[in-house]
Amino acid sequence: MALPKQRTAKSRRDRRRSHHALKAKNLVQCSNCGEKRLPHNVCPSCGHYKGREVVVIAE
Repeated sequence: MALPKQRTAKSRRDRRRSHHALKAKNLVQCSNCGEKRLPHNVCPSCGHYKGREVVVIAE
């Protein structure tokens, strides 16, 4: 089994992991109900998309 010849330095390890951070989701406000939703997706609370109802939500 292969073994590393040298120990990986903390700075090198941390530079490699610089892109591992979680990013906040880009939420937008629904034009119909005002709830937060993902862009280009049907609103999960009211079922509207681009100004019209595409999913009927049971109340």
